[in-house]
Amino acid sequence: MLLKKSAVLSVLVMVALLFVFSFSALAQEGEVEIFSWWTGGGEEEGLNALIELFNEQYPDVEVINATVAGGAGSNAKAVLKTRMVGGNPPDSFQVHGGAELVDTYVETGMMEPITGLLEEWGVKDKFNQQILEMSSYEGEYYSIPVNVHRSNIMFYNNQVLSENNVEPPTDLASFKEALAKLDEAGVVPLALGDTNKWPAGQIFETLLVATLGPDGYNGLWDGSTAPDDPAVREALVHFKDIMQYVNEDHSALTWQDATQLVNEGEAGFNIMGDWAEGYLKTLGWTPGEEFGWTPVPGSEGTFIVVTDTFGLPKGAPHPENAKKWLKIISSKAGQDTFNPIKGSIPARLDADKSKYDPYLTSAMEDFASDTLAPSIVHGSAAPEGFITAMNDTINSFITTGDVDQAFKSFQQNYEEYVQ
Repeated sequence: MLLKKSAVLSVLVMVALLFVFSFSALAQEGEVEIFSWWTGGGEEEGLNALIELFNEQYPDVEVINATVAGGAGSNAKAVLKTRMVGGNPPDSFQVHGGAELVDTYVETGMMEPITGLLEEWGVKDKFNQQILEMSSYEGEYYSIPVNVHRSNIMFYNNQVLSENNVEPPTDLASFKEALAKLDEAGVVPLALGDTNKWPAGQIFETLLVATLGPDGYNGLWDGSTAPDDPAVREALVHFKDIMQYVNEDHSALTWQDATQLVNEGEAGFNIMGDWAEGYLKTLGWTPGEEFGWTPVPGSEGTFIVVTDTFGLPKGAPHPENAKKWLKIISSKAGQDTFNPIKGSIPARLDADKSKYDPYLTSAMEDFASDTLAPSIVHGSAAPEGFITAMNDTINSFITTGDVDQAFKSFQQNYEEYVQ
């Protein structure tokens, strides 16, 4: 007996739907796109090690390693924002915890909450809670911190300091004396590469901590410290003094170029987040041997936090595979695989310290005892508009040297974007 035409059509539709669902399931199993800006020495190797761990546990899922070069994500963030606004999100992406995540993507409704996943995996209480809270909004968590970096750290070439009878400085006065001594010896005192602007802004934020103290600095972001506090102006004066001792070609160099000047013995000091420690190791140096470190003078006792996190965007093409990625980075194995290479410490509290070098071990100790403060230039403390405006102010200030104008601009930027 022949089927009626309507019945035939129904069967064909069902077959087509089964084909579509089957194809979608295969695609879901097939890949996961991870977006980041980790292309430099140390960070690229750390990411590749994390991907290798993922491949071991999920061999049927191909990781699409979508990276965009540019220090601190200066280029990647623009690409990411275009994709997110355009409805073309990656499966998961690198984003700094704090304002960068919450203001840009959570409050605008572009992220899925992952509180349930943290609870399901039993990892919610495994993280430093201050760091985890940087990924929260209105009682829900939206990303998982894979690491903790410190921005107020200074690295130095042990041989250069020894040959010029320079001791690692303990305060801003002794720091300026050390810079002057290296300058007289014909060595670049302080290596800087600020073609992307933020490295100069990062130096300034460390000086804000030095003059305001940790409570005063944190007070800028909760309203208890006024932007016209005299200590802000004092930080600008110190910054102007220190900028006399940087390499003349600083505006043409990246942070990696500046770190290389220290590595090659052409410069004594480099103020850079401890991702530079990971980079120095890829250049063949061993922590505590060829190079040493100290908190930026005056900022001792404060740990300026930079944390990289990953979350689940709404509309992710492969959400189940994205969850697998998040599970890996939330695990002890994931954090202990990535961070020793990257030059960062884990956001989890149960790390295997035997896997970490002397610098990272010392960073863990400081992290446990210091006052934590969010980084401005790396997106945790303040809105994006303020970061851009402050970096522009600081880079203009390097040229003009006008302390009062820079102080006025800081206040105006603060009133426009923060208050």
